[in-house]
Amino acid sequence: MSCREGLMSPQTETKASVGFKAGVKEYKLTYYTPEYQVKDTDILAAFRVTPQPGVPPEEAGAAVAAESSTGTWTTVWTDGLTSLDRYKGRCYHIEPVAGEEDQYICYVAYPLDLFEEGSVTNMFTSIVGNVFGFKALRALRLEDLRIPPAYIKLSKARLMGSRSNEIN
Repeated sequence: MSCREGLMSPQTETKASVGFKAGVKEYKLTYYTPEYQVKDTDILAAFRVTPQPGVPPEEAGAAVAAESSTGTWTTVWTDGLTSLDRYKGRCYHIEPVAGEEDQYICYVAYPLDLFEEGSVTNMFTSIVGNVFGFKALRALRLEDLRIPPAYIKLSKARLMGSRSNEIN
């Protein structure tokens, strides 16, 4: 038996792979959540988005949320191994930019659990590191970012190391 044949044999089939169907999925089905209530602990980002022709703003905003958090452009069997609702970014609001054709401000909320505790580098790499070359978008710009006090406290404690207890 080849290595490839043994990968998904009945003996090694996981719960995540049962019923798995490969293919491309629409981001808005998972990452566009206009009913989401922002939490005090969420990191909030406002992106100016210009979608490619034919891409609806909801799909573009959801794509930004997905690609800057837990998403991928295709369905993969490992999707079932982690709690997507716990870690995913959510595009919760979209509004057109006044006076600009086909430009939108997409608001995205990220849970603190998505990022390494107190690592500003990890947070920025996740939010802006992967999404700016995304093909569904003609243009993208990070307009604003709100970092909650809970994350700032974690970052300060990490910078101070074990001395943080001495200072407080």
